[in-house]
Amino acid sequence: MPIQNSDTGEAGVIKDEAADRSDMPGRRGGIHGWLDGIRATRTGAVTLKIVIGVIGTIMVVGGLIMVPFPGPGWLVVFAGLAVLATEFHWAHKLLEFGKRTLHAWTQWYKRQGWTVRVVVLVVTVAAAGVIVYFGLLTVGVDAIEVAQRFV
Repeated sequence: MPIQNSDTGEAGVIKDEAADRSDMPGRRGGIHGWLDGIRATRTGAVTLKIVIGVIGTIMVVGGLIMVPFPGPGWLVVFAGLAVLATEFHWAHKLLEFGKRTLHAWTQWYKRQGWTVRVVVLVVTVAAAGVIVYFGLLTVGVDAIEVAQRFV
């Protein structure tokens, strides 16, 4: 096949033919392709790292603040780590460690008898109650005093 000159206006055809002959994989589609496009330049890669770092850090810190309170604290922490893991290897390793630990805890808990399960439940509910009580106390609401008014 003769090599064509791009001055003839057939640059698109030439690029397509070169891509067909290439051993390189095609560009990924979707969000991964978009992120690859941003990472293609040094400025884009640094900007993406900063943006992902800020968003992931806000999510992790917010999740850690929510952990003591009833709600999705740990879920937000893991989601923040997943965001950070898209750009930072250490976050990926920490996320994998967290998954392994959660899986090990779940497997241990499943093997236990009903007495251990009840004790774990009671301790968890008691800890959550104490945390909520002191959390309300910090904003000026004494839950015990309020409860005594109704008794």
